[in-house]
Amino acid sequence: MSPTLTVTAELRALLRRVKLGRCLDTLPERLTLAHQQQLTHHEFLELLLADEVTRRDVQSALLRAKTAGLDAAMLLDRWDATAKITYDRTIFNELCSLRFVDAPNDVVILGPVGVGKTFLATALGHIAIRRGRSVHFERADVLLKRLKATRLDNSHDAEIRKLLRVDLLIIDDFALRPMDQIDTAEVYEIIVERHRRASTILTSNRDPGEMLAQMADPLLAQSAIDRLHSNAHELVIDGESYRRRQRPGIDTETTTEASSPRQH
Repeated sequence: MSPTLTVTAELRALLRRVKLGRCLDTLPERLTLAHQQQLTHHEFLELLLADEVTRRDVQSALLRAKTAGLDAAMLLDRWDATAKITYDRTIFNELCSLRFVDAPNDVVILGPVGVGKTFLATALGHIAIRRGRSVHFERADVLLKRLKATRLDNSHDAEIRKLLRVDLLIIDDFALRPMDQIDTAEVYEIIVERHRRASTILTSNRDPGEMLAQMADPLLAQSAIDRLHSNAHELVIDGESYRRRQRPGIDTETTTEASSPRQH
C-alpha cells in the first residue's frame, strides 16, 4: 500500500515565497507519479520545474497575444474545417510554418465579407506569438484614425516606429473605406518602410485595383500596393459566410423539454 503523500504548510509557504506557488497546482499528482515510477530526486525536480516553465510560457503567450490585439478565440484549433469555404490549403500550411516571417515576405488574404479572413490572419498571429515573435493586430480604419490622433500630441513618430519594428503587423479590413491624403501617406510609409524588412498581413474584401481606387493619391497608392503584392503570398478565400456558423444555436431538446407542460 502506498504511503500518503502530503504537501506540508511549510512547503507551501516556501514555494510561494520563491514565487513558485503555482507548482502547488500539480505538486500532489507529481508526488504520486514520482513515488509510482520511483523517480530520482533530480528527475522529480526536473518534472516539477518543467510544469512551471510550461505554465509561464502559456501565461506569457496569453498576455502577449492580448497586448498584440489578437482575439483569444481565433486560434487555429478552433477553426471549423467543415465550413463550406474554399482556399488553397497548401498556401495556408506554408504560412503556418512562419517561413514568410523569416524571409520576410508579406501576406494578402482576400475574399468576400464573412468567409474567415480575420480568423485565419489572427490564427497566424497566435502562432507567431507562441514562437516568440512580436505581433500587432489592428483594423485598418481604427489604425488610421489612431495615427491621426497621435499627430495632436506629438506621439506620431513613436507610434510609427512601433509599427515598423514589430515582426508581424496584421492590418484587417484594409481599404474597406476611402482613404484621404493623410491616410494614403500613412499606408505608403508603413508598407514601404516594412518592405523586405518585416512581414505584414493584410486582409481585404477588395482586389488590388479596388484598393487603389480607395486611396487618395494614385502615385503613392500604386507604389505601396505594387511593393506589397510583389513580395506577398496571396490567399484567396471563397464560399459561404463563416460568421453565420458561429451564430448562437438553440438546443431543441432542452427547449422542447422546457416548453412541455409539467404535471403536478
